Parts: sequence; C-alpha cells; structure tokens
Amino acid sequence: MVNWRVSSSPFSRTALLFVAGMFLVSFPRASAASWTVRAQPTRLVNGGPVLFQVRPPAKLESLTGTWLTHQFSFSYDPSTKTWFSLAGVSFETTPGRYPLELTAEVAGTKTPLTFTRSFTVARAKYPQVRVELTVEKKFTEPSPEQQEQIAEGVKTKQDYLSRVTPTREWDGKFVAPADAAISDVFGSQRIFNGKAQRPHFGLDYRVPTGTPVAAMNEGTVLLARFLYYEGNCVVIDHGQGLLTLYFHLSEFKVKEGDQVKRGQEIGLSGGTGRATGPHLHVAVRWQGTYLDPATLLQLKLP
Repeated sequence: MVNWRVSSSPFSRTALLFVAGMFLVSFPRASAASWTVRAQPTRLVNGGPVLFQVRPPAKLESLTGTWLTHQFSFSYDPSTKTWFSLAGVSFETTPGRYPLELTAEVAGTKTPLTFTRSFTVARAKYPQVRVELTVEKKFTEPSPEQQEQIAEGVKTKQDYLSRVTPTREWDGKFVAPADAAISDVFGSQRIFNGKAQRPHFGLDYRVPTGTPVAAMNEGTVLLARFLYYEGNCVVIDHGQGLLTLYFHLSEFKVKEGDQVKRGQEIGLSGGTGRATGPHLHVAVRWQGTYLDPATLLQLKLP
C-alpha cells in the first residue's frame, strides 16, 4: 500500500501550487462557451440565405469560414464587436446537420484559432404550384441559329455568374427592386408549352413595361447586356460571391463596370427574353447557388 504524505510546511504547499499552475499553463483547454455563433434566420432551409454572426474569445486579425464546401471571409462590426458574413444553403441541400468551420488569425500570435459549430438545415415548404405558361416556340424548340445564341449566353453566364470578388460591397439591409405585388415566388414549378422546367429561382414582380428598377444594395455592375432567355439583364456584384440579377428589362440605365448605390435606378422593366408578358424577375446568387430573394429582403443586416 502506498502511503502518500504531504508536508504542511509553507514551502511544500507553495511548490505544489507552482507545479499545478505549470500543468494548467502547459495544457490549455479551449472553451466552447467562449465562442458565440448565431445564424439569422434561426431556422435554416434549403434555398435560403443566412447571416452568420460570430463573437470570438480573443481579438482577431481576420476570420474565415467553411460552410457546405463554400469558403468565405467575415467582416468586423465594431459597434457590436462581432464578425459577420452572408452565406446560403443550396436548393438541393438535403435536411440534416452541417458544420460551420471557423479559422481565425489572432492578434499577436501566429497560431490560428479554430472552432466548429453545426447547424440544422430543414426542408423548406415552397409552394407546390404548377404554373402553366405559354411562350414563343423559339424558347422551347429553338432553331440551330437560336441554339448558337443560347450557347453563347450559357458561356457568358458560366464566365460571370460564379465569380467571387474578395471585397464586400453590400452595406446594410437589401431593399425591394420595385414597389409592386409579387406574381411568382422562389421554388415554384413551371411548365412552358406543356414541358416541365426547373424550379423558379427568383421573385417575379407584377409591373408594367417602363417601371423603374432599383439596385437592391451597393455594388458593381457585372453584366448589362441581352441574353437569349433573360432578355435585357443587369447583374450586380455585391462582393464575396453575392450577386443580384434583374431580367426582362426594356431599357438599361447603367453599364458594365458602374458603381451603384442601394435604391439607384438601374433599368426599366419590360418583357424581353423568355417572358409571357411584362414583369420583373429578380434572382440572388451566392457563390454559384440560387437563394430565395424574399428571405434576403427580411434579414436584419449590419
């Protein structure tokens, strides 16, 4: 039997405390409670945008994240002492729990700080409405010449719509591009001339030709040109992979490369491209995936 004996002398007690302190210093333990990570909205769904807000346990130089295979950077908000970034969940994402992996550069040290928190993604209840629409035959049975135009438009979209510029340009809340009723929503099923198409990845505003169309937030005009299906379209790059798209315009009010402010007029609505009549189609893309514009308009953003 081992007989442990601890001396009651002041020297021995001091020595024990010193050894214990050295043990704690040598083997630090990160506390998950020291990180605060929130998502807005609180219920994440497929096809929905999400604002991540992070309060780290130390002063950081930078913060990056990985979410659903997408990598992105955070911005710092000194008024709340939090880091924030917009991200999204693709329409095809199945319900489940997915990790948000954070990597931080800590001020005064070269050792990165990491943290992971998982969020639950639920299945969205998008309207199961079959919209029967009739369009010109050239949009469902294009000629060889028209197919060349379509291929050219596909290449343009491949070249531009998946670009990720590093600098965030959007600032604060996104606003509606027109003051009008919604005629079709994100996620609805569409039937053109009896043929099923992919889900509707945008919002349609019921506006007559010539209605002013406003930029939803600050950014740079990435595209302002005619495309076969989209008609006259404007695409605004808001930075970090976030784009807003405005289709079927009758007239442009901006050109590619222009800097625009939130609420600035960028064009007039119309019915160009594959449209059954005058309206405004608006879409949101984040790093190559379409997101529900209606949810983005509801987010309270820094």
